[in-house]
Amino acid sequence: MQPSSLRAAPVEDRRIAVAPGQASLTGGGGQTAVWAYDGTVPGPTLRLRQHEPVRITVENGLDEDTTVHWHGIRLPNAMDGVPGLTQPPIKPGQSFVYEFTPPDAGTFWYHPHADSLVQLGRGLAGALIVEEREPVSVDRELLWLLQDWRLTKDGQIAPGFGNMMDAAMSGRVGNVVTINGGPPADQKVRVGERVRLRLANASLARIIALRFEGHRPIVVAIDGQPCDPHEPDGGRLVLAPAMRIDIVLDMQGDPSKRYAVTDDFYDSLAYSLANLVYDTGPPLRPHPLDAPLRLPANPLPAPDLAEAERQEIVLQGGMMGGGKLAGVGGMMGMGMPGMNGEAAWAINGVSMTGDGHAGMAPQFTLKRGTTCHLTMRNQTAWWHPMHIHGFSMLVLSRNGSPVPHRQWQDTVLLAPKDMIECAFVADNPGDWMLHCHVADHQMAGLMTVFRVT
Repeated sequence: MQPSSLRAAPVEDRRIAVAPGQASLTGGGGQTAVWAYDGTVPGPTLRLRQHEPVRITVENGLDEDTTVHWHGIRLPNAMDGVPGLTQPPIKPGQSFVYEFTPPDAGTFWYHPHADSLVQLGRGLAGALIVEEREPVSVDRELLWLLQDWRLTKDGQIAPGFGNMMDAAMSGRVGNVVTINGGPPADQKVRVGERVRLRLANASLARIIALRFEGHRPIVVAIDGQPCDPHEPDGGRLVLAPAMRIDIVLDMQGDPSKRYAVTDDFYDSLAYSLANLVYDTGPPLRPHPLDAPLRLPANPLPAPDLAEAERQEIVLQGGMMGGGKLAGVGGMMGMGMPGMNGEAAWAINGVSMTGDGHAGMAPQFTLKRGTTCHLTMRNQTAWWHPMHIHGFSMLVLSRNGSPVPHRQWQDTVLLAPKDMIECAFVADNPGDWMLHCHVADHQMAGLMTVFRVT
C-alpha cells in the first residue's frame, strides 16, 4: 500500500469560456463591450495548489482563434499556449484541454497568446494563484490585478490596435486604469494588521510605479518567486506589463486616516491609483506582527555559473530621434515599418512578428540540464519587459552592478540602453518563446525562440 504522501493527487477539473461580454470599467453605470473569461473582466481568479495537478478546459466563443498562456508557470511545452509553436490554435467553437501540475507557489496570471494585442486589449486576462503548502503569517491577502484601457469618450474600447506610432514607440498606453476590473476604490484597512498584497500588471504597455504614502512595503516575491524580503529602492515598486510583485504591508497608520497609493512612473503624469483608508476601531494588535516575512522557497534548480553556456540577445529597432525608425541594418523612414504587421523591432537582427507560428527557427539551442548565462542588451530608446516562457531566471547584474535580494523573474524590465545578465537551468525541453511583453513590440518583431533538447 502506498504511503498517503505518495498517492496521486486527484486532478482538479476547471472550465473557462472565452466570449464577448460587457464590463463596467469606469463605474459610471455605462457598459464597455469587452472580451471576457467566464463573463468577467478580469477573468476568474484561479487558485491552485502547489504540486497538485489541474485540468483546465478552455472553450472558444470568439469568432477568431485563441489560446491561453499560463504566464510564469513552469509547465510542459505542449501546455504553454503558443499557437503553432506548442499547440494548434483553438478555433471558434472548439476547446482545448490544458493539463499541468504547478511546481511553484506564487502569483501568476493567464492570458491569450493569439492575436495578443487585440485579445489582451479587449480584456482577456486573469490571475492564477498557486497557494503555498503551509499558510503564510499574514492577517489577510489582497489581489490587485491592474489593467490599462484606451477608451473613447463614450466609454468603448478605442479602435486602432497596432498603429505604427504605438508599435514603434512605447506601445498602446491607455487612459483608464482599473483594479480588478473596476475603477480604483478605497481599500479599507485596520490598524495593526499585516496584509499580503499581490500586485499584477496585465496592461498592454503601461509601466506602473507605485508609492504607498506613509507605509513601508516589503517585497517578498517577484514574478511568483520568493526573494530576500526587502524594501524597494526609494519605496517605489516598478511593475512592467506582465510582472507581479508580492508585498507585505504592516498597517501602522492612524485610525480613520486616508493614505494615497500613487503611480508616478511617467514624468508629470502621476495620479492617485487608490487609497488605504483606516477604520476607526481599535488596533488589531498593539505592535506589528512578529513573524518572519520570508516565503518558503520554490524548487528552482540552482544555476551552475562556473559551467554555464553564454548566450546574448540584442534588442534593436524602434523610433529614434528626428522621426526616424532604427530598422534592421540601419535607419529607415517612417513609412512602412510597424504598420500592418511589418517589423519595427529585431532581436539579433531577426524580426519575428505576430504571436508565434510553426517552424520558427531557434535563436539558440541548449542541451537539457545546461546552465544558460543570458545577457540581454537593449540598444533601443524604449523600455522593454522581456518575458521568458517555461523558466524563471536568476537576475545576476544590471549594467555591471550585482542585483541583490536573490531575485528570480520571468519578466525582466530593460530601460533604454540597459544590459542585464541572468541565468537559468535549461531543464524543460521544447521550443520556448522569449519576447517583449509590450504587446505592440512583440507583434512588431521583438520576439525570438530558443530550443532545449
